[in-house]
Amino acid sequence: MKKTVLIAVISIAVGVLGTLAFTSLNKKNAFDKIKTENVEVAAERDAKISLGSPIVEWDKTEHDFGTIEQGDKVETVFTLTNVGKGDLIITGAKGSCGCTVPQWPKEAVKPGKTAEIKVVYDSRGKKNKTTNTITLTTNTEKGNEIVRVKAFVNVPENK
Repeated sequence: MKKTVLIAVISIAVGVLGTLAFTSLNKKNAFDKIKTENVEVAAERDAKISLGSPIVEWDKTEHDFGTIEQGDKVETVFTLTNVGKGDLIITGAKGSCGCTVPQWPKEAVKPGKTAEIKVVYDSRGKKNKTTNTITLTTNTEKGNEIVRVKAFVNVPENK
């Protein structure tokens, strides 16, 4: 019994020492694999981040098209201003359904500058009160910005 315990303790000790030695060798190899240009890019990115997040201020966050006829295509523009200290980057914009199509700037919005988000709403197949959201994926602290469009869609009497 004593021999079994001694063999178990020695096996565990050898395993732990082997793992420590292997781990330290892998860390050394990992440091050798770091590319200098990646470190420079990260430093530049971190410098921009330290300026602070961009902050979006809207001229409006909701637009009401009022009463429209079924099949009408209507559009509006939301104007945003970057009141933060860092560049605002919009990586995507999506309507809550295919009837709401946004267009957004692909270039960065510098601090103090404005940009427009054009939204086209197609009321084909819609009826009565409708509300749709447009979600912009951004580099703001929240990670996204949301605006809304709404309308009351009249259905022709012969339908």
